[in-house]
Amino acid sequence: MADNKYNVGVIGYGLSAKVFHIPLVLVTPSFNLHSIVQRTPKPNDNAAQDHPEAKIYNSADAMFADSEIDIVVISTTPETHFPFTKAALQAGKHVVVEKPFVPTSAEASELISISKETGKFICVYQNRRWDSDFLTVKKLMADGVLGRVVEFETHFDRFKGEKPATWKGTLTMEDAGGVIYDLGTHLIDQAFCLFGQPKTVTAIFTNQRADGSAEPDSITVMLNYGEKGPLVTAKAGVLCVEEEQLRYWVRGSQGSFKKYHLDIQEDQLKAGLKPGDADFGIESEDRSGRLVVFEDGKPKGSTYKNVTPQTYAALYQGFADAITSGSEDAVPVKASEARDVLKIIEAARESAKSGKTVTL
Repeated sequence: MADNKYNVGVIGYGLSAKVFHIPLVLVTPSFNLHSIVQRTPKPNDNAAQDHPEAKIYNSADAMFADSEIDIVVISTTPETHFPFTKAALQAGKHVVVEKPFVPTSAEASELISISKETGKFICVYQNRRWDSDFLTVKKLMADGVLGRVVEFETHFDRFKGEKPATWKGTLTMEDAGGVIYDLGTHLIDQAFCLFGQPKTVTAIFTNQRADGSAEPDSITVMLNYGEKGPLVTAKAGVLCVEEEQLRYWVRGSQGSFKKYHLDIQEDQLKAGLKPGDADFGIESEDRSGRLVVFEDGKPKGSTYKNVTPQTYAALYQGFADAITSGSEDAVPVKASEARDVLKIIEAARESAKSGKTVTL
């Protein structure tokens, strides 16, 4: 720690680092971008040119050996998350790790044990807990506007006829690749935040592209929370031709809420905007959700605007606060929560393979 700031090192210099992590580090007052690991810089992809103030390493080991670094951000592909997180903890660093956390819940449990042994914290980058539409749904539920929630649909449907050339389309599920670990992690994590661990999991994995791939490109995962709990349906499809893609459909005993469109923060970050800029994270009113409640014995609909977003910067600021206070309970996305989400994903994989409902 230098000048009352935590020195942060970022492993990887792909889209995840450039669009999300480095911009968020730079807007966190108590964080200092200290160094970046980039193995093979190119003329138009050069961390040293983009960030001349930062040290550049060509290996993660060199970063782990740097005693000046307080926090390591792991933005590399999922199969590297376990060894990098383990090495960073054992080198005395706190860790922010991209989602999916690690390929298996067993690996997650091992890292949690190492974290406790070393006294260093892990925060998993489940940034969509800070989507403004998700925070809007949380508020509606907390305020009791919908009554008792009976069904909760959460979607990440798109029209993408071509298989991605990145890890999302090349890694197998054994290495935490594919749609269930990419988009499914977000969908299931949000359900977990709202409702906790389900009683049973039923899943169907399909290949909508019908391209002969052994790995599914689309998922439907149903989480059953028992007689008095909701039925959650998480869906991600790649052949969804719509003018507006459904994001949430929440139905309760007193009302329902339907929201189209995806949170805009990712697109804004890609365009070079950052938290703190005017209108960052704020969707236009024509993208607002639709709330329907019973009034005078009949349904009445109205536009329901998103709440003012906290933005993804809240995750980084929350982690800074947790480190400063020394309170693991204050970590914004705890490793134990990410492990429990992985257990749900593993149950979904088992269900999709066996064709049976899995009890947790």
